Amino acid sequence: MPHLDSELPIGVFDSGVGGLTVLRALEARLPNERFLYLGDTARLPYGTKSPRTVQRYALQAAECLVDRGVKALIVACNTASAVALPVLAARYAPLPVIGVVDPGAARACERTRSGCVAVIATESTIAGGAYQAALLERRGDLSIFGRPCSLFVALAEEGWTRGDLVESICREYLEPWLAPGVRIDTLVLGCTHFPLLADAIGRVVGERMVLVDSAATTAEAVYAMLEELALGRNEGEGGRALLATDDAVRFARVGSRFLGEPLSADCIQLVDL
Repeated sequence: MPHLDSELPIGVFDSGVGGLTVLRALEARLPNERFLYLGDTARLPYGTKSPRTVQRYALQAAECLVDRGVKALIVACNTASAVALPVLAARYAPLPVIGVVDPGAARACERTRSGCVAVIATESTIAGGAYQAALLERRGDLSIFGRPCSLFVALAEEGWTRGDLVESICREYLEPWLAPGVRIDTLVLGCTHFPLLADAIGRVVGERMVLVDSAATTAEAVYAMLEELALGRNEGEGGRALLATDDAVRFARVGSRFLGEPLSADCIQLVDL
């Protein structure tokens, strides 16, 4: 059973670099905390795998972090959050385990006034219905619209997040929801890559929709959890250690875009799950 100690780091894992947007939000909200991030780059993407395989991968990633000593486990992957969270929570209790789906759904329920919420994510996340289920669990009266926006992942990883081309692609995906009579007022960014495109998406939807960033809402949920359990590290310098299961050079290059600062491959430790 993991020992909960406020001085331990917070463990964060994802199938790759997308979860670095969650880490970035966590570091901004919790500047005194230390973080241990694992990107399972050797086996990405999780979204194309069966639920059983995703659960196995998630357990192996979590075990890697727990063995190093963490006081909480953050699942910064929509697919793993959708299918593996209960298994992880049961395996590592009383270690707190938080995913990215529930915080985003909770915030969307709070923000919508029309009762019409849209979710954009990868094809597997939309097809799996995790956000739809989480939203309806909180508010059964909602009308929910989902759309896979697979090109957004490639744009984010290439660093193409602004400009006419990016906004044109955003408009192609989102314009049907901007037609007269459509009452959608809240848009959930249901993929950890999508916060990089938030400015372009915001320019396309204008003031018609509030954007819900699952990275920012997860950071708020972690802050509240640490306060509730008296596990927060309220003084001292924060920090991070980065782990990956393959190709530290690419992790550093692409991950720099997601963290918003340069990363060196020398700072990334390769691990074998």
